[in-house]
Amino acid sequence: MSDTYEEPGILYLRFRKVGGGLPDSAGYAGLLALLGAFTPVVEAAPPDGALADVRGALRYFGRDAAGLAAVIRVRALALHGVDCAIGAAENPMLARMAARRAAPGATSVVPGGGGAAFLAAEPVVALDGVGAATARTLCGYGLDSVGRIAAAPLATLQRITGVRTGRELWERAHGIDRTKVVPNAAARSVAAERSFPRDELDPERQRRALMSLAEELGARMRGDGQVCRALAVSVRYADRTGYSTLTRSRTLREPTAHSAALTGLAYRIHDSFGLQRARVRGIGLRAEGLTDRERAAHQLSFDPVDERARRIEAVADRLRARFGPQAVMPGRLAA
Repeated sequence: MSDTYEEPGILYLRFRKVGGGLPDSAGYAGLLALLGAFTPVVEAAPPDGALADVRGALRYFGRDAAGLAAVIRVRALALHGVDCAIGAAENPMLARMAARRAAPGATSVVPGGGGAAFLAAEPVVALDGVGAATARTLCGYGLDSVGRIAAAPLATLQRITGVRTGRELWERAHGIDRTKVVPNAAARSVAAERSFPRDELDPERQRRALMSLAEELGARMRGDGQVCRALAVSVRYADRTGYSTLTRSRTLREPTAHSAALTGLAYRIHDSFGLQRARVRGIGLRAEGLTDRERAAHQLSFDPVDERARRIEAVADRLRARFGPQAVMPGRLAA
């Protein structure tokens, strides 16, 4: 590994309206345009995020990444009524992970060359591309944190997970990410969240929020002709230090945008947290690994109940497109 490190020049921004909630589509487009005034290298991550490569803008504005992030935050607040949680790092992976740690109105900066130290205490599932099956395999060998993966010999990781996956794991655990910010790139994931007005203790209300999120993302993907390969659930809950966020992802049996399948997996992920008595303030759902519906393999089903549910879903989508998103919803959400 080289001893020469890049200074932070990649920003990941998470947008939240003042008072709570996500910006609408027009507001989101305005925020992307605002970023475009600082750099042309902006990659949308709808519905509430964006990547920006500001390395070329730092010298022009005479600021470091944290200083430029502060300017962007002030303009977003003044012009759009939106606050930003911002991660700054030398590559997109670290910037995204730093943004997850940042509170609205704050910037979390990973110093150049500090990626491995920043990641060391994270659980293995926090790394990009590590699903439940891979995490279980690694944990079985005692590699249950990113720091332990980074300390493991590359050859050992390759024997456990395969040559290519082992190399990717080793690089990511050391804070290496070879992806670039791609202007106007198609979204690889879509996300939505629900915030509760107060700490929510009722598991049934939490499950209703998850169902609502799965319905929203499923309808959005079907409308765009897309399916997803995995789901990630995030739960923000109260603890002794204030609020913490847990995120866990799992891969679907096959790529889908079927709301029932998304809801079922979201429930299973939520149950795996074991937070039955937690005071939950918000729940988020992210559909990952988006691909075109026509390019995804679909296993034929001979279950008449499943086929009927899919036909009803298609009719409901047409009604929502004509009369609005609240025209049709599951009875459990309408109650």
